[in-house]
Amino acid sequence: MVHRRPPTVNGGGFVVTDQNQRAVFSVDGCGILGASGQLIVRDGDGNAILFIHKKEGVVQALSVNNRWRGYLMDYGEPSKLVFSLQDPKPVLCMKGDVQVTVEPKGRNRHWDYEVTGSFVQRSCAIKNRAGHVAAQIGVKGMTAGRDFYQVVVQPGYDQAFVIGVIAILDNIHGESTRC
Repeated sequence: MVHRRPPTVNGGGFVVTDQNQRAVFSVDGCGILGASGQLIVRDGDGNAILFIHKKEGVVQALSVNNRWRGYLMDYGEPSKLVFSLQDPKPVLCMKGDVQVTVEPKGRNRHWDYEVTGSFVQRSCAIKNRAGHVAAQIGVKGMTAGRDFYQVVVQPGYDQAFVIGVIAILDNIHGESTRC
């Protein structure tokens, strides 16, 4: 279950809990980091495990996609690039699916995962190239909605990777991790 934090509580972001209501991940955004387009995914003990940032610059400004990159954290510093995510810029009326590439890229692979559906409506899935669902984001029950929603990660998929993708989606759509 994902619980959004308001900006006045620990700078915003969100906390992911398991079925026993124990925190397994948390995501800090601009409210804590003080920098737009930067996110930190932490494990249940508060250790930083992923650093995510939005690529900036002239080349990025001219691109048809926004590009995000996720790095493993090693001794408190970003170390190894593990994935990159592209989302179409909203001014372009293109297909709105977000594509994720697991790094390093293999030969002739453009993307490894795709986000389909509507994150804003909490009805989307992260699917691999073969079309298999790696994770499903949805609402269920009385507490469901914008501040509480459910994430189901299928066995064999990296949960931290899925939470990293969700953190970027949250930021793209101007939610709890955004300034």
